[in-house]
Amino acid sequence: MASEHVDENIEEIEEDDQFIGENDVFIEIGDNGDVPMDEDDYDGTPGEGDEEVVFEDNSIQHFPSHQGSVFAVSAHPSAPLIASGGEDDLGYIWDWTNGEEIVKLTGHTDSVTSTAFSNDGELIATGGMDGKVRIWRRRGKEDYKTWEFLTELQGPDEVMWLRWHPKGNVLLAGSNDTTVWLWQLPSGNTMQVFAGHTSAVQCGEFTPDGKRIITGDADGNLIFWDPRSSTPVFKLTSNNPRFDIGSITSVAVNPASTIAVVGGQTGSIRVVSLSKGEVVGALGGHKEDESVESVVFVDLAGQTGGAGVVVTGGTDGKACIWDLSTERIRATLEHGDAVTGLLTLPAPKQHILVSSSMDNTLRTWDARTGTLLKEHKGHRGPVLGAALSHDGKVLVSAGDDGVCLVFDTE
Repeated sequence: MASEHVDENIEEIEEDDQFIGENDVFIEIGDNGDVPMDEDDYDGTPGEGDEEVVFEDNSIQHFPSHQGSVFAVSAHPSAPLIASGGEDDLGYIWDWTNGEEIVKLTGHTDSVTSTAFSNDGELIATGGMDGKVRIWRRRGKEDYKTWEFLTELQGPDEVMWLRWHPKGNVLLAGSNDTTVWLWQLPSGNTMQVFAGHTSAVQCGEFTPDGKRIITGDADGNLIFWDPRSSTPVFKLTSNNPRFDIGSITSVAVNPASTIAVVGGQTGSIRVVSLSKGEVVGALGGHKEDESVESVVFVDLAGQTGGAGVVVTGGTDGKACIWDLSTERIRATLEHGDAVTGLLTLPAPKQHILVSSSMDNTLRTWDARTGTLLKEHKGHRGPVLGAALSHDGKVLVSAGDDGVCLVFDTE
């Protein structure tokens, strides 16, 4: 897109003060040749000599409409709505208070791997392995249950993730074809296509102030962008021995938009100054070659300044709480399998941390002390993702078992 068009869009948003300003199981087979029954074959009725199988479920609501794994969930910023996307090529918007299906989000021809509400709650985006990004909008300001299809955005080969700008209706997407796309909504105009990666763009974020974009790829390249330009502000690569962490699997930016914490497939973590474009720290609390799958900043003191405290979750089943000023671990949180996601509650409970895991559970912790407050159970398979309601009162999970569960966080 011509630079004049990009500048025009950016300036328009700036004027509105919106933008840029384990478990392995060993089974012995008896002499009679009998083999164990698959879990899927179990009908819940004990046979002779069997013990009744009991699954603990402390959820308060569930949404079982997906056929196959649920890969993504996201929460509406003001209404009791959840958007979920799954292996069945469908997305749904549903009411977490009663499990009611509000609308089925159709049109994808492959798995829906990303869902995201815009920050004003007027738009919802779904992204799929088919490369499509589809947008729906709410019809009427007072009715959050009526949605209509708006447009389909073309460009990516396969959508890896979606992020809305923190203030404006601008959508960012990373693709497995090395590109990053930026669109203006509701027009659907392409604002920018960022080319500079050399493999799948596995993670990315807007900085909290909305002025910059940071993206990481499977070849270990980290790129910092100005949305107005297709030329990187800076780029760190695996050729830099201080930065090399293998494939980049996660990234987060502190609230002041000055520091990025970057997780890699090797289990290594780097702290990057966004003003200097250089590595300023290295964290090493995860097992070697166990991927760091999630990073989140947590506010323990009610302040947003400084480097702060960050939590990293890995496939080693650990979540490490770091003090970035000392680069030391404050606490280590344990799961029985890989940590798939991390979330923090909104103020005034921003010190409360939620982790999701391949061990079929989610856990709520006090990040100040590392104390386990509650374990959320009910899934019969790995938990692939989670979201918090706008007020932080409920937690919603995406299960590999095809179900979304709702849990009380209080």
